[in-house]
Amino acid sequence: MSKRNAGYGGGMPTNMSGLMKQAQKMQKQMMEAQEQMANSEYTAKAGGGAVEVTVTGLKEVKSIKIDKEVVDPDDVEMLEDLIMAAMNEAIKMTDDASSAQASKFSGYLDGIDGLSGLFGK
Repeated sequence: MSKRNAGYGGGMPTNMSGLMKQAQKMQKQMMEAQEQMANSEYTAKAGGGAVEVTVTGLKEVKSIKIDKEVVDPDDVEMLEDLIMAAMNEAIKMTDDASSAQASKFSGYLDGIDGLSGLFGK
């Protein structure tokens, strides 16, 4: 066995306990981020505020508010479109927030000494 491949060589850290501590720290941070997303609320409006939809970070509808003025029995389709637009925007907001959280952790992996070598970077 060459010196380069002896022990944990070849780009692997020799301090496995340090690596484990970093991984545990990241896991804790990820769990906190997931909890934060679950407790977050995102509100979107359509029709100039005539329809308002609030969803949780888990994409569960928390509330829908509809202004009485947009309730027209002769034009139900408009109300349906407003609800759909507000729902889609609120869901997009949760997706954007979730992606922002995930991108924090993908960069974090590169910062952990030795992990970038494991994934061929």
